[in-house]
Amino acid sequence: MSSPDRTALPYTHWPSPISTSDVAVAGLHLASPTVLGDDVWWCEDRPAEGGRTTIVHRAADGVRSELLAAPWSARSRVHEYGGRPYAVVPGLGVVFCNQSDQRLYLIARGHEPKAITPAPERPAGLRYADLLVRDGQVWCVREVHHDDGKVVRGIVSIPLDGGEEPQERVGGSEFYAFPTISPDGTHLAYICWNHPRMPWVGTELRITRLADGSSWTIKGGATESVLAPRWSDNSHLYLISDWSGWWNLYQIGIYGTSPRALFPAKEEFAEPLWQLGNAPYELLPDGRLAVLHGQGDLRLGLLDPDTDTLQNLDVPFSGWMPGLSADGTVLVGVAYGPAHPTTVVRLDTATGRVEGLRRDIEVLPDIAYLPTPRGVEIQGASGRRVHAYLYPPANPQATGPAGTAPPYVLFAHGGPTAHVGTALSMEKAYFTSRGIGVLDVNYAGSTGYGRAYRDRLRGQWGVVDVQDMVSAAEWLATEGLADPTRIAIRGGSAGGWTVMASCCFSDVFAGGVSYYGVSALAPLNAHTHDFESRYVEWLVGPEDTAVYAAREPISNADRVSCPMLLLQGLDDPVVPPDQSAGFAAALAARDVPCTYLTFEGESHGFRRAETRVAALAAEFAFYQQILDASWPM
Repeated sequence: MSSPDRTALPYTHWPSPISTSDVAVAGLHLASPTVLGDDVWWCEDRPAEGGRTTIVHRAADGVRSELLAAPWSARSRVHEYGGRPYAVVPGLGVVFCNQSDQRLYLIARGHEPKAITPAPERPAGLRYADLLVRDGQVWCVREVHHDDGKVVRGIVSIPLDGGEEPQERVGGSEFYAFPTISPDGTHLAYICWNHPRMPWVGTELRITRLADGSSWTIKGGATESVLAPRWSDNSHLYLISDWSGWWNLYQIGIYGTSPRALFPAKEEFAEPLWQLGNAPYELLPDGRLAVLHGQGDLRLGLLDPDTDTLQNLDVPFSGWMPGLSADGTVLVGVAYGPAHPTTVVRLDTATGRVEGLRRDIEVLPDIAYLPTPRGVEIQGASGRRVHAYLYPPANPQATGPAGTAPPYVLFAHGGPTAHVGTALSMEKAYFTSRGIGVLDVNYAGSTGYGRAYRDRLRGQWGVVDVQDMVSAAEWLATEGLADPTRIAIRGGSAGGWTVMASCCFSDVFAGGVSYYGVSALAPLNAHTHDFESRYVEWLVGPEDTAVYAAREPISNADRVSCPMLLLQGLDDPVVPPDQSAGFAAALAARDVPCTYLTFEGESHGFRRAETRVAALAAEFAFYQQILDASWPM
């Protein structure tokens, strides 16, 4: 219980019940729920089992069972980020993509998985994602990796009995997503795009007539991002487009009729397509749409396309992950809140009943140890708005020394085309309960605030993201929220780039922590995977030695004067280990304090509990050295 009298203790020395192990085993990463009748399925990552992903089934009687025993793991590697790795086959079981070989398997309860796709000639050379089951076949995106490095994608259909080779239905574009078949089975709708675009830059919504293979585009282009087509009848589709500057919902005919906006708003109804297969809205029997919408966090509402009205549902959560599923009036999704664990939620839109089926954290600490986020808008360089969430230190037993401001760590998310919300994070609570505040920054380029906000990063990576992080640190100091000499910065992947660049091009940070961060642009272009192989062109520009040298951390490491901690998985196909190793070597050559830690068997994002424990312990020890006022500097 909380004590009315708190002891004044140095920041970073506050007693906390939240351990590194609590953080490591928390966050099962619940995702991709499906509902059919009274049954619900979803995916769970298991940090304690080496980070493997299993599929969980909850039956009508409430009994929960695991469909995949170790070593099976359901994870697609299409685009290297995968997405929803399974689909329910009514009456038969579940078809899923197996992580180790990337083949599709059909599994029925009580039986071993049975392969339904051929063994690839090269390991994991045939990959599948965005699965749709229809009339005894699986329709999906297939990715083929050739020995010369070329990657070819298309939409294929695969018989569930595995008796025939997959049949390619659509090809010719470099990327595909959201295959969906008309109710009468005559047409296939999907989105596609080509290099150098990313799916949040420009996609096309195309229709293919299955009888003769003829195809045509009905929406989208090089500067319009179209997502998530769903058939409203045999000749009309719902879709999401950012044509107005925001990802809003529209309805369009397949033969060229003008799109109709269903609820024009300066809100997002979708998130960027980093992963495939998760639907941002669902159709209900009465014609309404269950939608996710908002700025920053996405709320759940019901949109009536006949009246263009939107009503939010009364639920005890502040946000929802992308990926809804509906059957009749029942919805399932994954929701969260600052004091609510991320939860698989079943909601009946007819009765309003809300039921939590599975939480990613079963036992929470005293809520007094959990920080309460506050959304803030910061004035950045040139008057730009910068969105962030403030998490002050929180501990019922301790307070800081009188007349002092606490240390803070700025979080820079990955992507960089992504965003952070207000989901309960045991990682943040680990720091804030020990006296370190957190400012989670949605810097320029983040999603959730319209296209103009994310387009600020175009050609300016390493400039405006750094400016926004520096502005956020200066705001903390100006507002008296943080000790200006004890502000650190941390981030992973693209966020790691921003950490290293911020430490190169500013002197406001006491130290930086990079998880598998990017330090050099030309090697990234040469070695990264196909999906992101042209991304740097949008973020910085065409390869130019002078421009790259002016931006990248590796070429500016001589400007770093603060200590740094670099952490890296050695099996990372997205940001290879030499990115962190090279930056660490450059700092060591100048005797700048730098610790470089590597982890065998870890990829892009640490999944194993033991890795998470070691990484978090190292990070906190680093902060104690650079942020503790009682520590000799």
